[in-house]
Amino acid sequence: MPGFGYVDRRTALRGGVAAAASVALTTALSSTSSAQPVSAVPAGMSAIVTGYRELQTGINRPSAERAVALANLDRVAKSYHDSMILDGGPLWKDLPLGPGSDFTTSMYARLRAIAVNRGTPGGALAGDEGVLGRIKAALELLYTSDQYSEKTAEIGNWYTYEIGIPLYLLHILATVADELTQDELAKYLKPVLKFSGNPNLRTNNPSVVETGANRADKSTISIVSGAMLGDADRIKRGVGAFTDVEGGGAASVIAKLHRAAGDGFHTDGSFLQHDSVPYPGHYGIVLLTAVASAIHVTKGTEFELAPDVRDAAYALVSDTFAPFVYAGALMESVRGRFLSRQGESAHDIGHQLTGAVVLLARSASGKHKDELGGLAAKWITEDTFAPYLKIPDPERFAPGPDLVGIPGIEFAQELLATGTRPAPTVATHRVFGQQDRMVHVTEGWSASLGVASTRISRYESVNSMNLHGWYTGDGSLYLFLPEAKGHFTDAYWPTVDPQLLPGTTTKTGPTPKLEQVPLTGKDHCGGVRWDARHGAHALDFVSQDGTLTAKKSWFFTPSGVVCLGAGITDTSGERIRTTIENRNLGENGSGVLLAGGHLVGGSESLRRKRWLHLEKVGGYVLLDDAEVTALREDRTATWRDVDKGANTKGTTVPYTRRYQKLVIEHGSKPSGASYAYAVLPTASVLETIASAWAWRVRSNTVTVQAVRLWDATLLANFFAAGSVDEVSVSGPASVALGRTRNGWQLAVSDPTQRQEVLRVTVRRKTVEVPVKDTFGATQIVRI
Repeated sequence: MPGFGYVDRRTALRGGVAAAASVALTTALSSTSSAQPVSAVPAGMSAIVTGYRELQTGINRPSAERAVALANLDRVAKSYHDSMILDGGPLWKDLPLGPGSDFTTSMYARLRAIAVNRGTPGGALAGDEGVLGRIKAALELLYTSDQYSEKTAEIGNWYTYEIGIPLYLLHILATVADELTQDELAKYLKPVLKFSGNPNLRTNNPSVVETGANRADKSTISIVSGAMLGDADRIKRGVGAFTDVEGGGAASVIAKLHRAAGDGFHTDGSFLQHDSVPYPGHYGIVLLTAVASAIHVTKGTEFELAPDVRDAAYALVSDTFAPFVYAGALMESVRGRFLSRQGESAHDIGHQLTGAVVLLARSASGKHKDELGGLAAKWITEDTFAPYLKIPDPERFAPGPDLVGIPGIEFAQELLATGTRPAPTVATHRVFGQQDRMVHVTEGWSASLGVASTRISRYESVNSMNLHGWYTGDGSLYLFLPEAKGHFTDAYWPTVDPQLLPGTTTKTGPTPKLEQVPLTGKDHCGGVRWDARHGAHALDFVSQDGTLTAKKSWFFTPSGVVCLGAGITDTSGERIRTTIENRNLGENGSGVLLAGGHLVGGSESLRRKRWLHLEKVGGYVLLDDAEVTALREDRTATWRDVDKGANTKGTTVPYTRRYQKLVIEHGSKPSGASYAYAVLPTASVLETIASAWAWRVRSNTVTVQAVRLWDATLLANFFAAGSVDEVSVSGPASVALGRTRNGWQLAVSDPTQRQEVLRVTVRRKTVEVPVKDTFGATQIVRI
């Protein structure tokens, strides 16, 4: 599958300021030599190089936060500089020279740290001519040893050669471009011409047309490298590659696809990479970062991106990304395999998004500027777990540290100094049918689901990453709470029991074999939006090995989520369980658990308890007579357990976190088992008790699952033709029925995305609802 390459993609700025995250050289260049310094190239091209250097070393805007970040950068850069050996052998003892891609990226990453520190005003190595000489000597060694030259053979991951190493190389060259001759620049860029000559195509397989983030990376690379080399055609080709001028627009990175699956942005706001993986939480941000970089560096030059391209980029932020941000962090459901990466927590990638948005706001005007600035200010203000302006450790992990630095802080403080007001939190319920994702936002908490279908994969596990991802797409209910902003960042993925993710129905015993992007055999995955505060979602579930099946529904309201399961059947003989909660309480965490007024400690079987409450988390209402096991346990693991990637692998440092589990037991070989419970995030004990009799389940069968809300609104998921109360449907559907100011209203969607028309009968009146090519989007009918 194209595009599975990986390198350290988090930008050189923790805040994610654009350039560093996505640049690699590309296009074809006739390497005409000239002894002129790069400053001698035409003004527009020189401005591009200057703008790109600014994204590495900043604008020298003093502040206390900048001083702290610079001190940390000094520490890391000096360490790399002092340990660098220039005797013809490896630059660092732990990074051997030789063919292959396992260590080369890290070599350039470390050299980048030195170069950026030297180019940053006030840096410990700033302006040091001796350091410049050592940087040049290191570049020469890496080139002449064919570690990365036009003679280097592409071994291993294509991405490393075509985008990854060039990314870091461009960062280095940008900081010293004024001190290199055109001959030197041309020489060090020769391998980029070999591996990334055309931003539109994959070099190691020219039949592959680049899409999504990979195309955006290469487009920006082409612009910056062309400017360094004084090649206007290269710059223009890079600008044109964003909208795929050479391909007639078919692979434009900002075009909206009106279909299910496929790389890129979609008409409902979805973003996919690798054809079937929802990726607003990584590759989408990489793409946005590349566009923001290109807008920044070309602004005011004859190569400036067209106004319609800039406007389209601005609009992507609120449509695709903002719904999945909570307290400055990206939601787990749209982070793909990167949720297992120690150096890219939800807050890290959230910082990268914030940095890109700050940079976009810097170039925007009018309404776009206000909207972008407001969102960035909101995320910076709300992220109290990992403050955006505080960079305690610029070296995130070994062996290839991502440096986070000065420009992100400076640009953000420049924005905040204008008095930009943070955007308010607005209640939102959105269904993204083209990526099988949904998001539910309230003023106090938010939620999202990890689900899968024949269109969207259960998980992604490539390059030895996401090694415990088996059940992340099997109905995981991710809750984001105000008193637990770091829940998923705080060593969650290595230490959580991966077989008991909240919302999933799983079995004990061996886990399934990891696959790259496994799909399911079921079309039915999706839901309906009633209004900004209510919606229903459904999953026709089958386990990866095919032995376990169930019909699962989630009904979202302002106060909580009602979870129903029916037809739970398994033939494996393993014990089957549905997880209500598996909460990370932190290291030595605490929190009182009550069950019907009874204090629960340790491990306990709870029978006929109507409600439960977990301190600082919320309440749980049991809507049937399920047997629930409560277990509080400490779990110890390392990040290396979940990520062994060559350039991404986590550390072997053990982390211990305490978890509170609440699990419904279905026994072995269940046939037609069910569950019904409600999760009430942030609810108090009294609110939980008061809600215990408020939920009216109208049906929980393999045909239809439905609930009535307090105002008589009906939310229902039909897995086949059937009826509940006053509503009947002709086939699989998600339906909401209720009164509005304008009378009765019906909301309908086709979660299978296979039907042409749905016939819905309400109180003996039948309406036909066209659903062909709606890709699961909600259709509204007045009745």
